[in-house]
Amino acid sequence: MSIVSRQQLDSLVGKELGVSDWFAIDQQRVNDFADVTLDHQFIHVDPERARATQFKGTIAHGFLTLSLLVHLCLPFIPEPANRELVVNYGFDKIRFVAPVRTGKRIRARSALGSVEERKPGQILLRVDVTVEIEGEDRPALVAEWLSLHVVKS
Repeated sequence: MSIVSRQQLDSLVGKELGVSDWFAIDQQRVNDFADVTLDHQFIHVDPERARATQFKGTIAHGFLTLSLLVHLCLPFIPEPANRELVVNYGFDKIRFVAPVRTGKRIRARSALGSVEERKPGQILLRVDVTVEIEGEDRPALVAEWLSLHVVKS
């Protein structure tokens, strides 16, 4: 999204910001995430054992899906004018609603939930995100994602 004034930012509250392209979750990405996080639970990395579970195969780590929010949403999150820095501030809510089976594609849909001036030069955005799974009724996750934007006064 383009650079927006504070007034434009306020006018976006409650409106959809965008929908990402579909993004494939393959076994190699799941394995790489397991290596980085040291989370090698078989449901993620052992296709043969995972076939015997209710999921009928491996699933992505919930935190892998969560970690992709930056990639999926960054193109359409508004940038306050005169921004010098943006940092992840955290989450007010995260729910892992449905597993992402390896081989599926996901995408993010987001809306601007709120804009708050924490103190002069600091704008806190809450982006309400739903990560959808292609061909499935239930989303992978829903989250209220916070980012702190430091702007020149």
